[in-house]
Amino acid sequence: MRRLLLPILASLPVLAALIALGTWQVQRLHWKLDILDRIAAAEAGPPLALAGTPPPYTKVVATGRFDHKREVTLGIELRGTTLGAHLVTPLIREGSPPLLVFRGWVPVERSRGIDRPEGEVTVTGYVRQADIRDWNSPRDDVPARRFYVFDPGVIGAALGLPPPAPFGLVALAAPGTNSAALPAAARSLPRPDNPHLGYAITWYGLAAALVGVLAAFLFRRRREHAA
Repeated sequence: MRRLLLPILASLPVLAALIALGTWQVQRLHWKLDILDRIAAAEAGPPLALAGTPPPYTKVVATGRFDHKREVTLGIELRGTTLGAHLVTPLIREGSPPLLVFRGWVPVERSRGIDRPEGEVTVTGYVRQADIRDWNSPRDDVPARRFYVFDPGVIGAALGLPPPAPFGLVALAAPGTNSAALPAAARSLPRPDNPHLGYAITWYGLAAALVGVLAAFLFRRRREHAA
């Protein structure tokens, strides 16, 4: 009996961990589906007037003037064979904190001019939350105004701005905009990956396989004992 009890006791913690991991992925699946539903609703509906701190991916409209002298680049992204980054420009708003606007992608080596509208502008885009900086985050090149972590407070302080809004605004290209224009603004809201169903099936499948292997082992042991 002890020879049967030991495998059972050893398998129970592993089985519990596999089931817990599968259940966690199911919860993550529902969380991600809710985000995707909100993104789809925001994309289909009209933009909201920017007020307060909206949830990430909310489509909003903001008015102000761009401070092009304080524009920075964020991250690094290869498009085709061209290396580039995202152009981020403060939007100065009357009576509200500056808003860091992701105007679009620009190449590092710029052979074409970049559009820099003057005067009051109205920007439609979606809310981008700040990044979480950790020990593995790349170091920003502040003198060159190249940033790799979107931290509005850090960027605003480096530019000598009043404390900016704690989120960014990713500008959406207006319908009919020339796709070759720079900066190349986003044309749709992002869709985060949703692999959680596959992960849940994997963990639950491993749990079922463990039960099957344990059952086969116990059955064979009992037959040997009976013989």
